[in-house]
Amino acid sequence: MMMRTSGATLVALAVLTAPAHAQPARTPLQAELDQARAEIAAQRRQIEAQEARLRALEARFAALPPAAGPARPSGGTQPPAAVAQASAAATPGDPATMVASVPTAPVESVGARPAGSDRPPEVAVLGSEGSVVTRKGQLTGEFQLDYARADRNRALFRGIEIVESVLVGEFNINESRQDIITASLAARYGLTDRLELGVRVPFVQRWDTSVLVPVQGSTGNDAAREIDSSAEGRGVGDIEMSARYQLLTGRGGLPYLVGNLQVVAPTGSNPFNIARTAAGEAREAATGAGFWGISPSVTAILPSDPAVLFGTLGYTRNFGRHVNTVISPVRITYVKPGDAISFSAGIGISLNERTSMNLGYAQTWAFGTRTRTQLLSPGANDPDFLESTSRDLQIGRLLFGVTYRATDRASINWSVEVGATDDAADVRSVLRMPLILLLPR
Repeated sequence: MMMRTSGATLVALAVLTAPAHAQPARTPLQAELDQARAEIAAQRRQIEAQEARLRALEARFAALPPAAGPARPSGGTQPPAAVAQASAAATPGDPATMVASVPTAPVESVGARPAGSDRPPEVAVLGSEGSVVTRKGQLTGEFQLDYARADRNRALFRGIEIVESVLVGEFNINESRQDIITASLAARYGLTDRLELGVRVPFVQRWDTSVLVPVQGSTGNDAAREIDSSAEGRGVGDIEMSARYQLLTGRGGLPYLVGNLQVVAPTGSNPFNIARTAAGEAREAATGAGFWGISPSVTAILPSDPAVLFGTLGYTRNFGRHVNTVISPVRITYVKPGDAISFSAGIGISLNERTSMNLGYAQTWAFGTRTRTQLLSPGANDPDFLESTSRDLQIGRLLFGVTYRATDRASINWSVEVGATDDAADVRSVLRMPLILLLPR
């Protein structure tokens, strides 16, 4: 009887002590899923830690001065030293190692000078003066194509004015048009990392048209006095030789400063030796100026995030010579072209890592040309020679340009100049395509 009572008691105690809802046993699949989630979370934490360390290493590398750290590789890729340190700190085969070992491009501010760079940004509107100075042992070839158009209409009155708008005398209208297309090849070679020498050989195609229409004259047949002349010329133009030296490298808040020296040789056809009619009209257009010239200048380029400021200041010295050319009714014996002072200034904006845009203004003050002549049939009281100086010219131009770096070796520069004064050409468009032909070893 006591055994039965004890068994019932044990059963009752087991029922009372059992939980209200018994939990089912964990399946092997659920345990495997929980383990996979834990591993993924651990790997994610490792990747985030490695990325934070990699960013810290990149920041330390960028803060190193150029002389203390290795040179940053071209193209803006991540420094190999930072990648190697981050990879060595991670476990081989770890996903964090795989992420850290992938090169990533560092972020650079638009318009800012890359760290460690001593090369100024390229400025399209400055032509060769705004290009990067060629490094030692590097040879750069360049093709240039430019078009210029000048269209001038001038009225000339000889006589007296009785009252307003009442003229007595001769009133002529002179219209002249000039179209010039120039294709040129240039080469620049770096003697040192700061000094380059260059040469440019142009081929010129030129069309000149001039019309003189007398509106009111002393003869009854003014149409017979109308002069319509045109001339065309083609051939090699004046060869240019240049030397450029980079004075400052743009460090310490200073601008890049480049000194330029250009020499123009009169290799094109001489305007005083071309064929002319009996009246002195040119039968062909000259492809050269006919005089030696030398032009020293200084170019300053100052990166100012997110833009680039630039400016040039130059002086052109032209050398006169004896020409001995007959243009009836005089003989031209000596000509001295006027010297010129020029300056330009503007701003460049980087649109992205390959494309930039430039806006600017250029002004040239050309002094008058001095000419000495003799009359072919002098009178008894005429002097032996006459000397005159033409008026000064003010040539102002609005500048616009775009630079596109196609590859590490080639770029495309296109610029447009619009005349802002009466003496300037109406428009000039220049396309330059420099290409690195030879890299230093």
